[in-house]
Amino acid sequence: MTPTNAHTAPADRPANTPASTAVNSPTTAITNIAALVTNDPSLGDGSPIGLIQDAAVVIGGDRVVWVGESSKAPATDNAVDAGGRAAVPGFVDSHSHLVFAGDRTQEFNARMSGRPYSAGGIRTTVAATRAATDDELSANVAKYLAEGLRQGTTTQETKSGYGLTVADEARALRVAARHTDEVTYLGAHIVAPELADDPAAYVALVTGDMLDACAPYARWVDVFCEKGAFDGDQARAILTAGTAKGLVPRVHANQLSYGPGVQLAVELDAASADHCTHLTDADVDALAHSRTVATLLPGAEFSTRARWPDARRLLDAGATVALSTDCNPGSSFTSSMAFCIALAVRDMGMTPDEAIWSATAGGAAALRRTDVGRLVPGARADLVLLDAPSHVHLAYRPGVPLTYAVWRAGERVR
Repeated sequence: MTPTNAHTAPADRPANTPASTAVNSPTTAITNIAALVTNDPSLGDGSPIGLIQDAAVVIGGDRVVWVGESSKAPATDNAVDAGGRAAVPGFVDSHSHLVFAGDRTQEFNARMSGRPYSAGGIRTTVAATRAATDDELSANVAKYLAEGLRQGTTTQETKSGYGLTVADEARALRVAARHTDEVTYLGAHIVAPELADDPAAYVALVTGDMLDACAPYARWVDVFCEKGAFDGDQARAILTAGTAKGLVPRVHANQLSYGPGVQLAVELDAASADHCTHLTDADVDALAHSRTVATLLPGAEFSTRARWPDARRLLDAGATVALSTDCNPGSSFTSSMAFCIALAVRDMGMTPDEAIWSATAGGAAALRRTDVGRLVPGARADLVLLDAPSHVHLAYRPGVPLTYAVWRAGERVR
């Protein structure tokens, strides 16, 4: 199923607050949970998702301080009756593109109607994003983060990549950093239209002045390593330059065709290789023997009618797999992690247990965090109550809004 090292690998970002700081905070017990997904195999049924039946969770401050059987819950200051609902960790969406303006409805309509559409693409969004004000971009990011939170996403990564000038990429990251601390520099999304005939000059810009302007606002550096975007040598130069500035690499890899992206991600110890649709046996083996997470983005395949990633192949090989929305205006305009779980189970060979792990602990692994994606003492108190008795309903009842309540960092936000 999910490899053991996915649970135990050291994190580059530890929990923000030690569990001990929650001791003197008011405590709240959420009891009468029909089934609790902890993602700790030492708990409950001993499976990778550590499922506890008839469970309770105790929150102190912004941390989980206790989990176990409901009948054994300690006394607390406050209590919430889950009413026999299931509880899962808050979803960790480790790949999205939320700093944008405009809309690509016409492109989607043409694609779904079987008509060619040559006027759309990333360049359409680039033009709209450049024309937008900072306030408009910030409002858009806030809108889609709130949309995800209502559906249970409590940790969200997002990228630049629709500015493609020094000023526009830097402001995209400034805007993103107002809303989340998981911010990725993706100046290497495509070659900027102004330098389409001189990609070498654009790579020099991305690794030079643009990187200098953007690095202070980002944690990650990313590149679209693909035919028509950036080849292996260009991608290596971009990621290496970002690493030298203190950014951690991640890679858009092997989405549209076989290529060097996955091997490059593993070589550079990237946190994740994202998409992973077209993989050789060597690619799968490399991922299985590294700490680079294979992040699968089924919303993109759904929205483009493309070939599905083979999650079963990766899992059986021992690779760590994450699920994410890839929320963006062109190829995957969804913020629903539940929808991606349903697609992964129906079309990518995952079991419901594997899918919920990948959408929570898997996403956390892709962000190299251990404080989210789990419901164990010391973890951040990010929890979703489902209006269902089991997490399996996320795949069993696709398209149904099952999010009943959400806690983020110990605060009930829905």
